[in-house]
Amino acid sequence: MLVGGPKQTESGRETGRMSDTDGAPGGPMISRPERSGNIGLLIGLAVLLVGAAAAFAVMDREVAQPFILALLGILAVVGVFCLFAGAIGFLRLSARPGEANPLAAAFVDTMDDGALITDTDGRLVYANTAYAELTGADSPSDIRVVERVFSSDPDAADAIFRLSQAMREGRKAQEEIRMPFPLGRVEGSARWYRVSVRPLQPSRERSGKQMSIWQLADITRDRAEQENSFQELQRVINFLDHAPAGFFSSDSQGRIVYLNATLADWLGYDLAQFDAGDLDLSEIVRGDGTELIRSVKGQAGEVKSETFDLDFVTRNGRGLPVRLLHRVPFGENGQPGDSRTLVLNRSRGEGEEASEALRAAEVRFARFFNNTPISIASLNNDGRVLRTNAPFLKLFGAADTVEESPKLEAYVAESGREELSKALSAAAKGIGEISPIDIPLVEGNDPRSATFYVSAVQDGEGDGETAIVYALETTQQRALEAQFAQSQKMQAIGQLAGGVAHDFNNVLTAIIGFSDLLLASHRPTDPSFQDIMNIKQNANRAAGLVRQLLAFSRRQTLRPQQLELNDVLGDLSILLDRLLGEKVELKVVHGRDLWPVMADLNQLEQVIVNLAVNAGDAMAEGGRLTIRTSNVEEAQSTQFDNTRGMPPGEYTLVEVEDTGHGMPPEIMEKIFDPFFSTKEVGKGTGLGLSTVYGIVKQTGGFIFCTSEVDAGTTFRLFLPRHIPEVVEEPKPEPKETEPEKVADLTGSASILLVEDEEAVRAFAARALASRGYTVHEAGSGNEALEVMEEVGGGVDLVVSDVVMPEMDGPTLLVELRKTQPDLKIIFVSGYAEDAFEENLPEGEQFFFLPKPFTLKQLATTVKDVLNG
Repeated sequence: MLVGGPKQTESGRETGRMSDTDGAPGGPMISRPERSGNIGLLIGLAVLLVGAAAAFAVMDREVAQPFILALLGILAVVGVFCLFAGAIGFLRLSARPGEANPLAAAFVDTMDDGALITDTDGRLVYANTAYAELTGADSPSDIRVVERVFSSDPDAADAIFRLSQAMREGRKAQEEIRMPFPLGRVEGSARWYRVSVRPLQPSRERSGKQMSIWQLADITRDRAEQENSFQELQRVINFLDHAPAGFFSSDSQGRIVYLNATLADWLGYDLAQFDAGDLDLSEIVRGDGTELIRSVKGQAGEVKSETFDLDFVTRNGRGLPVRLLHRVPFGENGQPGDSRTLVLNRSRGEGEEASEALRAAEVRFARFFNNTPISIASLNNDGRVLRTNAPFLKLFGAADTVEESPKLEAYVAESGREELSKALSAAAKGIGEISPIDIPLVEGNDPRSATFYVSAVQDGEGDGETAIVYALETTQQRALEAQFAQSQKMQAIGQLAGGVAHDFNNVLTAIIGFSDLLLASHRPTDPSFQDIMNIKQNANRAAGLVRQLLAFSRRQTLRPQQLELNDVLGDLSILLDRLLGEKVELKVVHGRDLWPVMADLNQLEQVIVNLAVNAGDAMAEGGRLTIRTSNVEEAQSTQFDNTRGMPPGEYTLVEVEDTGHGMPPEIMEKIFDPFFSTKEVGKGTGLGLSTVYGIVKQTGGFIFCTSEVDAGTTFRLFLPRHIPEVVEEPKPEPKETEPEKVADLTGSASILLVEDEEAVRAFAARALASRGYTVHEAGSGNEALEVMEEVGGGVDLVVSDVVMPEMDGPTLLVELRKTQPDLKIIFVSGYAEDAFEENLPEGEQFFFLPKPFTLKQLATTVKDVLNG
């Protein structure tokens, strides 16, 4: 059915008009009056021209010449007018642009859906026969646009408005509308219609005018089928929810996406509050049973089914023995899809004929088998895994193979496969006693190992079992053994280093002390003065090396204080820039809101400097050194690589990362050993990193190293977080500055000097005597007690060594306190203060002077103690 452009009735209603081609597809949609008017205009022009030609023939040439010129002028004006009218569309002598293309009209008329073409103003241009039938139009004059068709139902107004708005905006839109009666009728059953609109791109012949095509379809039958399908689905879900067995579905990540009411009731969950993904398999499966469920493997397009006996755990923590009939589909890419799992409650009877005792035994065995801490697997003659328990899958994971029954050797490292193969061969031959083997597993991020116990079995079920393998992971045990061995080695080296340092301190104390005595008796102009100064300077240099040994052995004296690491690094950055040189770029990244730590400032600075200098040596050709700080929460403290042995806790982390040549594993094992160095002879003492190790350990922290050859090295310092106590400090009162006075180091007190090293005792006695003190010497603790008896206790101060034969310094102090509780004492030692403090009574008061010391340090300490 072809309809032309709309005409306006007296009521303003738009109606269609049958074309003058009597419905032939493609006929031009122009009304008869319009077409006859155009033809009349053409005939009139033709008659005028013919009459003018006849008149020219009978008129005199001279008379006709002016008339001819006038006529030609008139014709020229008419021609220009026609051209102008045609250009603006006022005069059209051809088909109207709104008319349908014959081929397009023929195509639209074959559509099952109703089709309607309108212009941007909503005026009807074309409608097919299906549209007329759907809208109840009995004649072309009854055809109405979509807005008019649905105007009888107020409930459809919103949908029609949205469609009209989309038409005006030139975009696609679709709505489904329910009408109480068929369109164009006032009775009958309710109908559903799908109405859509989309723009038609204008053609060149249409002068760029935009049109829209509307489609109308009766979808009542489709909606009825959808409703029936939905009701059927509801019946299936209702049946599944109230089935006597549990059912759940989980995705490939283990998230439960569906749970029926029966299983929810068994587990104690409210199904009304359950949303897909709220629960994970690990929350409802006890122990390592989740690994069993996830162990199902298959190929692309395959559906695998397995049966598992394990325990679920209810919401209140009670165990629930179940049997799972687990089914997993695999997609075209081989990835598992959502599983379908039927759950049978084994705590209830499964049938009248079932043996209760047998069922209970099966439940107990399944619990024992899947909840033991030992991994268990049965193997056939080829060493292929037939059955496993949950701990086995947790320990080994999935083998790197697509085989359904992988060989056990696929789970272990290459280096251990030969030894495992020998044990399995022995089991296949029926050998009873097979020694356990400790072999590494397939390497991942961290090396792992396990001890395998292989037992030969006789196949009693015909499935080819020849061996049962029990595996116990020994990764942690090996790590503890290595850590203990390293600790023992470091402790032994530390004791040796500490003993050497103590003896060296005695020697250096004598050298430095007698150098001070010589300097006191020589003027700077004396030729020997400079030689004595060189002796003292080299002795002080040796004392620095001894301090490094003491730091490694953790026997140096620390003065911990609350530190802000960002401030420490800020102060050090200028020094580090100088030490690294121009080729190495220094980048310091300060963590925000960094926690404070308790450490010795000087020693911590030494740690950073030592690490920075080593990094600079590793980047001889240039590179970048990055020092960053951050807070480490307790949960994060276990996530770092190569940090075994560090307990979880809150730490402040300092990372020192370089882009140098890195280190191989065999070098990394020895980097903290004293006197170990990879540098050329004369370019390092081998005490740098050992000093760092000792300082960090004595501070209570941990240091770890990760390195990759040709990539760089990273040292991580974990220092315990310090939580300061809130104490209100009194405001200091302003004091008037006094001119600095030269300290008076002389005195007249009686001093008991106890020192087993004769050279040190001789220097100290001369130094104190030269300052006016009365000095009583003793070579041991027992001798000191005898001297005290001889002088009748007339001693004001005791200066004593700590490590002495027969009776050490702390024991001497205890004995002296028995007769003189208020006696003041100064301990001198090459070890740290806290190395012997634990041997003294709690709350004991004493003073400490570390070796080696100078004459001035000794005199100053004695003066300060005597003055209170």
